[in-house]
Amino acid sequence: MARRLLTLLTALLLALAIGQPSASAATFTNPVKTQKGADPWISYYAGNYYMVTTSWTSAITMRKSATLAGLATAPSVQVWTGDAASRCCNIWAPEIHFLNGRWYLYYVAGQNIADYNATQRTHVLESAGSDPTGPYTYKNQLNSAWMLDPTVATVNGQLYLFGSASGGTQNLVAARMSNPYTLATGFSTISTPTNSWEKSGGSVNEGPEILQRGGKTFLIYSASGCWTPDYKLGQLTLTGSDPLSASSWTKKSQPVFQRNDSAGVYGPGHNGFFTSPDGTENWIVYHANDSAADGCDNGRTTRAQKFTWNADGTPNLGTPVALGSSAGGPSGEPSAASTTYTLTNRNSAKCLEVAGGSTADGANVQQFTCNGGTRQRWRIEDRGDDTSRLVNVATGKVLDTADCSAADGADLRQWTWLDNACQRFRFLVTDGGYVRVVNQSTGKVAEVANCSTADAADVRQWTWLNNTCQQWKLNPV
Repeated sequence: MARRLLTLLTALLLALAIGQPSASAATFTNPVKTQKGADPWISYYAGNYYMVTTSWTSAITMRKSATLAGLATAPSVQVWTGDAASRCCNIWAPEIHFLNGRWYLYYVAGQNIADYNATQRTHVLESAGSDPTGPYTYKNQLNSAWMLDPTVATVNGQLYLFGSASGGTQNLVAARMSNPYTLATGFSTISTPTNSWEKSGGSVNEGPEILQRGGKTFLIYSASGCWTPDYKLGQLTLTGSDPLSASSWTKKSQPVFQRNDSAGVYGPGHNGFFTSPDGTENWIVYHANDSAADGCDNGRTTRAQKFTWNADGTPNLGTPVALGSSAGGPSGEPSAASTTYTLTNRNSAKCLEVAGGSTADGANVQQFTCNGGTRQRWRIEDRGDDTSRLVNVATGKVLDTADCSAADGADLRQWTWLDNACQRFRFLVTDGGYVRVVNQSTGKVAEVANCSTADAADVRQWTWLNNTCQQWKLNPV
């Protein structure tokens, strides 16, 4: 009897263990994002990480993945583009925040290409629902003068906007908000560069990010010129009652995260924070350069690492780690990262594939019942200009618009990579998690011919009509 009870107990424990998520997260290697990796922000929501970074263009793209490692190869999906002359150009430092059941996307944009820096202003978008990818609508401009790096946080039950503005030096500023897109007060200065380590190459305080734990509020910010290897992070602690008063913040006398020459990390800064899927770990995401000679441009890459807490309750951000070293991902993740995707048509629920798995240039691209085969799997490779190439896993060749034709009905096929605009595509959010696949050369979209639901129906390009035959879901496999 005792032996039978022991056997039953063992079986029960095994069954319970099988039902639990893997304790081993997918291994990842920095950088998390190579292309356009500056000013990164990561939010974890409903089983996925969502990442946005500075684009330097009129577009904001977002990556989505169930694992931190998967962000490195996840498609960059365009969730917004500048829609007016007053906010057309050179988008910087986007962040998403979930407030009152919707996502709000805060960002900086210039008013013209020729003199974008002088015209940078802070703006906010609102999502249609609870999907972090949107779609988004424009809500408001949040300041009338030059200001960078907006972020929001709730402190003592009130929502505040923090940013960086010019006042002789580049300072940290804050304002109280009446809702996520409206200011309730003007801006007040809460920190100016006072230490020598905040003045390398320029007197700068920027990139404020709020970190809260155990009833304490910390503001981690970037200091010195972003064009120098001495760009770094400093820390303020809220020791008073009014977040709008500089006297309520106590500045740490030394930086809390800075260059690590022995690991080849220079200018680490403009960070964000996120929590592991199981809520047990705290992580920092930031950008950095891999040479002391690199500057404040698209050469910066996104990196992430776990951090801990000191005995006094303050954060211990540690030391920037070298590129190329592997580490376990955040706790509670799946144990494997997806690196390939299928594209499923919204109308037919069938998958984009290379017909017959042919390796020939010119082989047709069609839809077919999804079967998990390699001819239906695609690597989506970021080209660093808000476009991607779609590489078929079975053939190694790329999606291509036949003869670079701009005509409606021009065929989509596969071809050897020629690095031309006919082989580059943008993914633009529609709704419900679907995207339109837009050719960079022609501006036309991938659609299933005549909205057919049949196997082997042709996939071609056509003018955007906003119908379901022209919408696709990117599914990691």
